[in-house]
Parts: sequence; C-alpha cells; structure tokens
Amino acid sequence: MPAPLAAGHLLEMFLEMLAAERNAARNTLLAYRADLADFFALYGADADAGACQAHLAGLAAAGLAARTQARKLSAMRQFFRFLAREGFRADDPTALLDSPRLPASLPKALTEAEVEALIDGAARLPAARAPLAVAAIELLYSSGLRASELVTLPQGSLRSDTPLVTVRGKGGKERLVPISTRAREAAEVAHGGMERRGKGRPQAARYLFPARGKAGHLTRQALGLLLKEAALAAGLEPARVSPHVLRHSFASHLLGRGADLRTLQILLGHADIATTQIYTKVLEERLRALVEAHHPLAGGGPAPRLVRPAPGTVRSKSGVVRSAPGMVRPAPGVTRNRR
Repeated sequence: MPAPLAAGHLLEMFLEMLAAERNAARNTLLAYRADLADFFALYGADADAGACQAHLAGLAAAGLAARTQARKLSAMRQFFRFLAREGFRADDPTALLDSPRLPASLPKALTEAEVEALIDGAARLPAARAPLAVAAIELLYSSGLRASELVTLPQGSLRSDTPLVTVRGKGGKERLVPISTRAREAAEVAHGGMERRGKGRPQAARYLFPARGKAGHLTRQALGLLLKEAALAAGLEPARVSPHVLRHSFASHLLGRGADLRTLQILLGHADIATTQIYTKVLEERLRALVEAHHPLAGGGPAPRLVRPAPGTVRSKSGVVRSAPGMVRPAPGVTRNRR
C-alpha cells in the first residue's frame, strides 16, 4: 500500500481523476470539493465506517434536505472507492451505508399560457435587457437546454441553413437539439446587441451571448436573475421561474402533446431512461384524459338501469318477456296457495 498522503493531496488526485476520466463539469468539481472538505475538517481522509455514519447523522440533525444528504454521501462514496481502487485504503467505509430516503417529487412546470405570458413580460423589460431575456426564454423552452448549455453556446451555433444545433452537455457528451425559427431570430437580435459588450475580449468573441466577465459569456447567475425580472414583469411568482423550470416545461408539454419518453430522453440528453421517467406522471394524466374522452363507458353519465324480469317469466333473444314453459300464471286477483 502506498505511503499515507495528506487529505488535501488525496482530494486533488480524486478531483483530477473526475476531470480527466469522467469529464466532470466545473460546478460538479466545486461541489465535490466543498462537500469533502467539510467531511475532512471533522474526520479526515482516514475515517472509518462509524465516522461516516456519524457524519450522515449530523447532516440529518442539522436539518439538511434528503437530496443534499444524498449528494454529500455520493461524494464520500466516490472518494473512498477511488482510494480503495488506487490502493490508498484497504476498505471502503461507505460500502454499507444506507442512502437517505428521497421524497418522490414531480418536475415543476409552467403552463403553456404562463410561458407565453413570461415571453411577453420579457419583451416589456428595459430595451437593454429585453432582447436577451426573450432570446433566453425562447431557447430554453423550445429546446430544453440546461442553463450551462445555453450560456456557453458558440457564436456561430445558430446557422440559418440547419434547424439543429450541436450542444455539449454533461460529461462533455454532444447531442443535436432542434431550435425553432422564433428562438433563432430572437437569439440573433440579442447577440447583435451584446457584441458591443464583448469587444476587446477575444474570449467573449467565442460565445453567442458574450459578456465582460472572466468567462467571456453570460453567467448562469445572470441568466437566473434575468428570468426573475421577466417573471415579475409577467405577473408570475419569481420563485416559480428558472432555467430548470423552463426545461421541465419543455419536456412536460412535449409529452402532453404526444411525444414518447425515448424521444424525450434524446432531446434532454439523459444518459439513462430512468432519469426521463420522472415525467411519466404527465404521461399518466394524458392516458387518463384519452380514456375519459374516447372510451364508450367513460362519459360520466349514469349507469344503465337493470330491470329484472317478473317471477315466472323468461326473456327471449328478441328481448320479449314470456311465461316460462310449464308454469301457469294465476289470474288477476287470485293468490297461489302455499303448502
């Protein structure tokens, strides 16, 4: 087994592996660094299973959401598996830990009318911000892009001779997404107004939405604030509007109008169909509506009333009620003696 190394050195090796072998995004690396640094501050890199369990219990006692606990546990698991695989540890102290029970949550989406209202609200923003706000909403909603995918779109990505755009998603994986004519035109208007901001910065010239910042492009934070402004202008609750909500709206509305899950998986760039299956609730609602609308017994009217034949009668194939063979009906007013 290699000589023991400091926790900080092991962490850097782990993050380098994620970047080189898995092409992890910068935000993923930052999150893993922060989560593991918090753990090391309490228990160090040589923690045992008891320490890992205690750390999870502490997160729960602090009131952290189950998803946050699960994310931190995922960082710990991957780190200790890396150490065991590389020979820096003989065991994985997280192997027997149970993951927090995650609540079933459905994607939050806007209605189609609310999306149109949001676009109208964006158009009413001040002239310096309106074109960018409209373009951002149109692109997010028409293609299901992630925020990071939108802000890093290359300068020449929206070509007039093709309806598809190549997008680099999570893990550096590329996919083709369709861009509507309306979204393309809005993006061209916004880009023309933003080119002046990036002048003198070669880095900014690379992007569809250039900016003066170090990255050279519009940041995810600035995009989020822009959508909040559009929401206020549209009379919507700002907390309900974000790039991710528009991505969910794109998926939910497509599924509600007949798209299948496999197509949706390709458009969203999900590596696993299980990720796309969170939208099955939308599919269930559409199937229920189809049955309600088209099944002959699903109209909601009263059930047909059943009429029993009188005693001593039978119903023929034609529906006429006749006396049963061998049975004599008493005359009106005459009662049958019972033995």
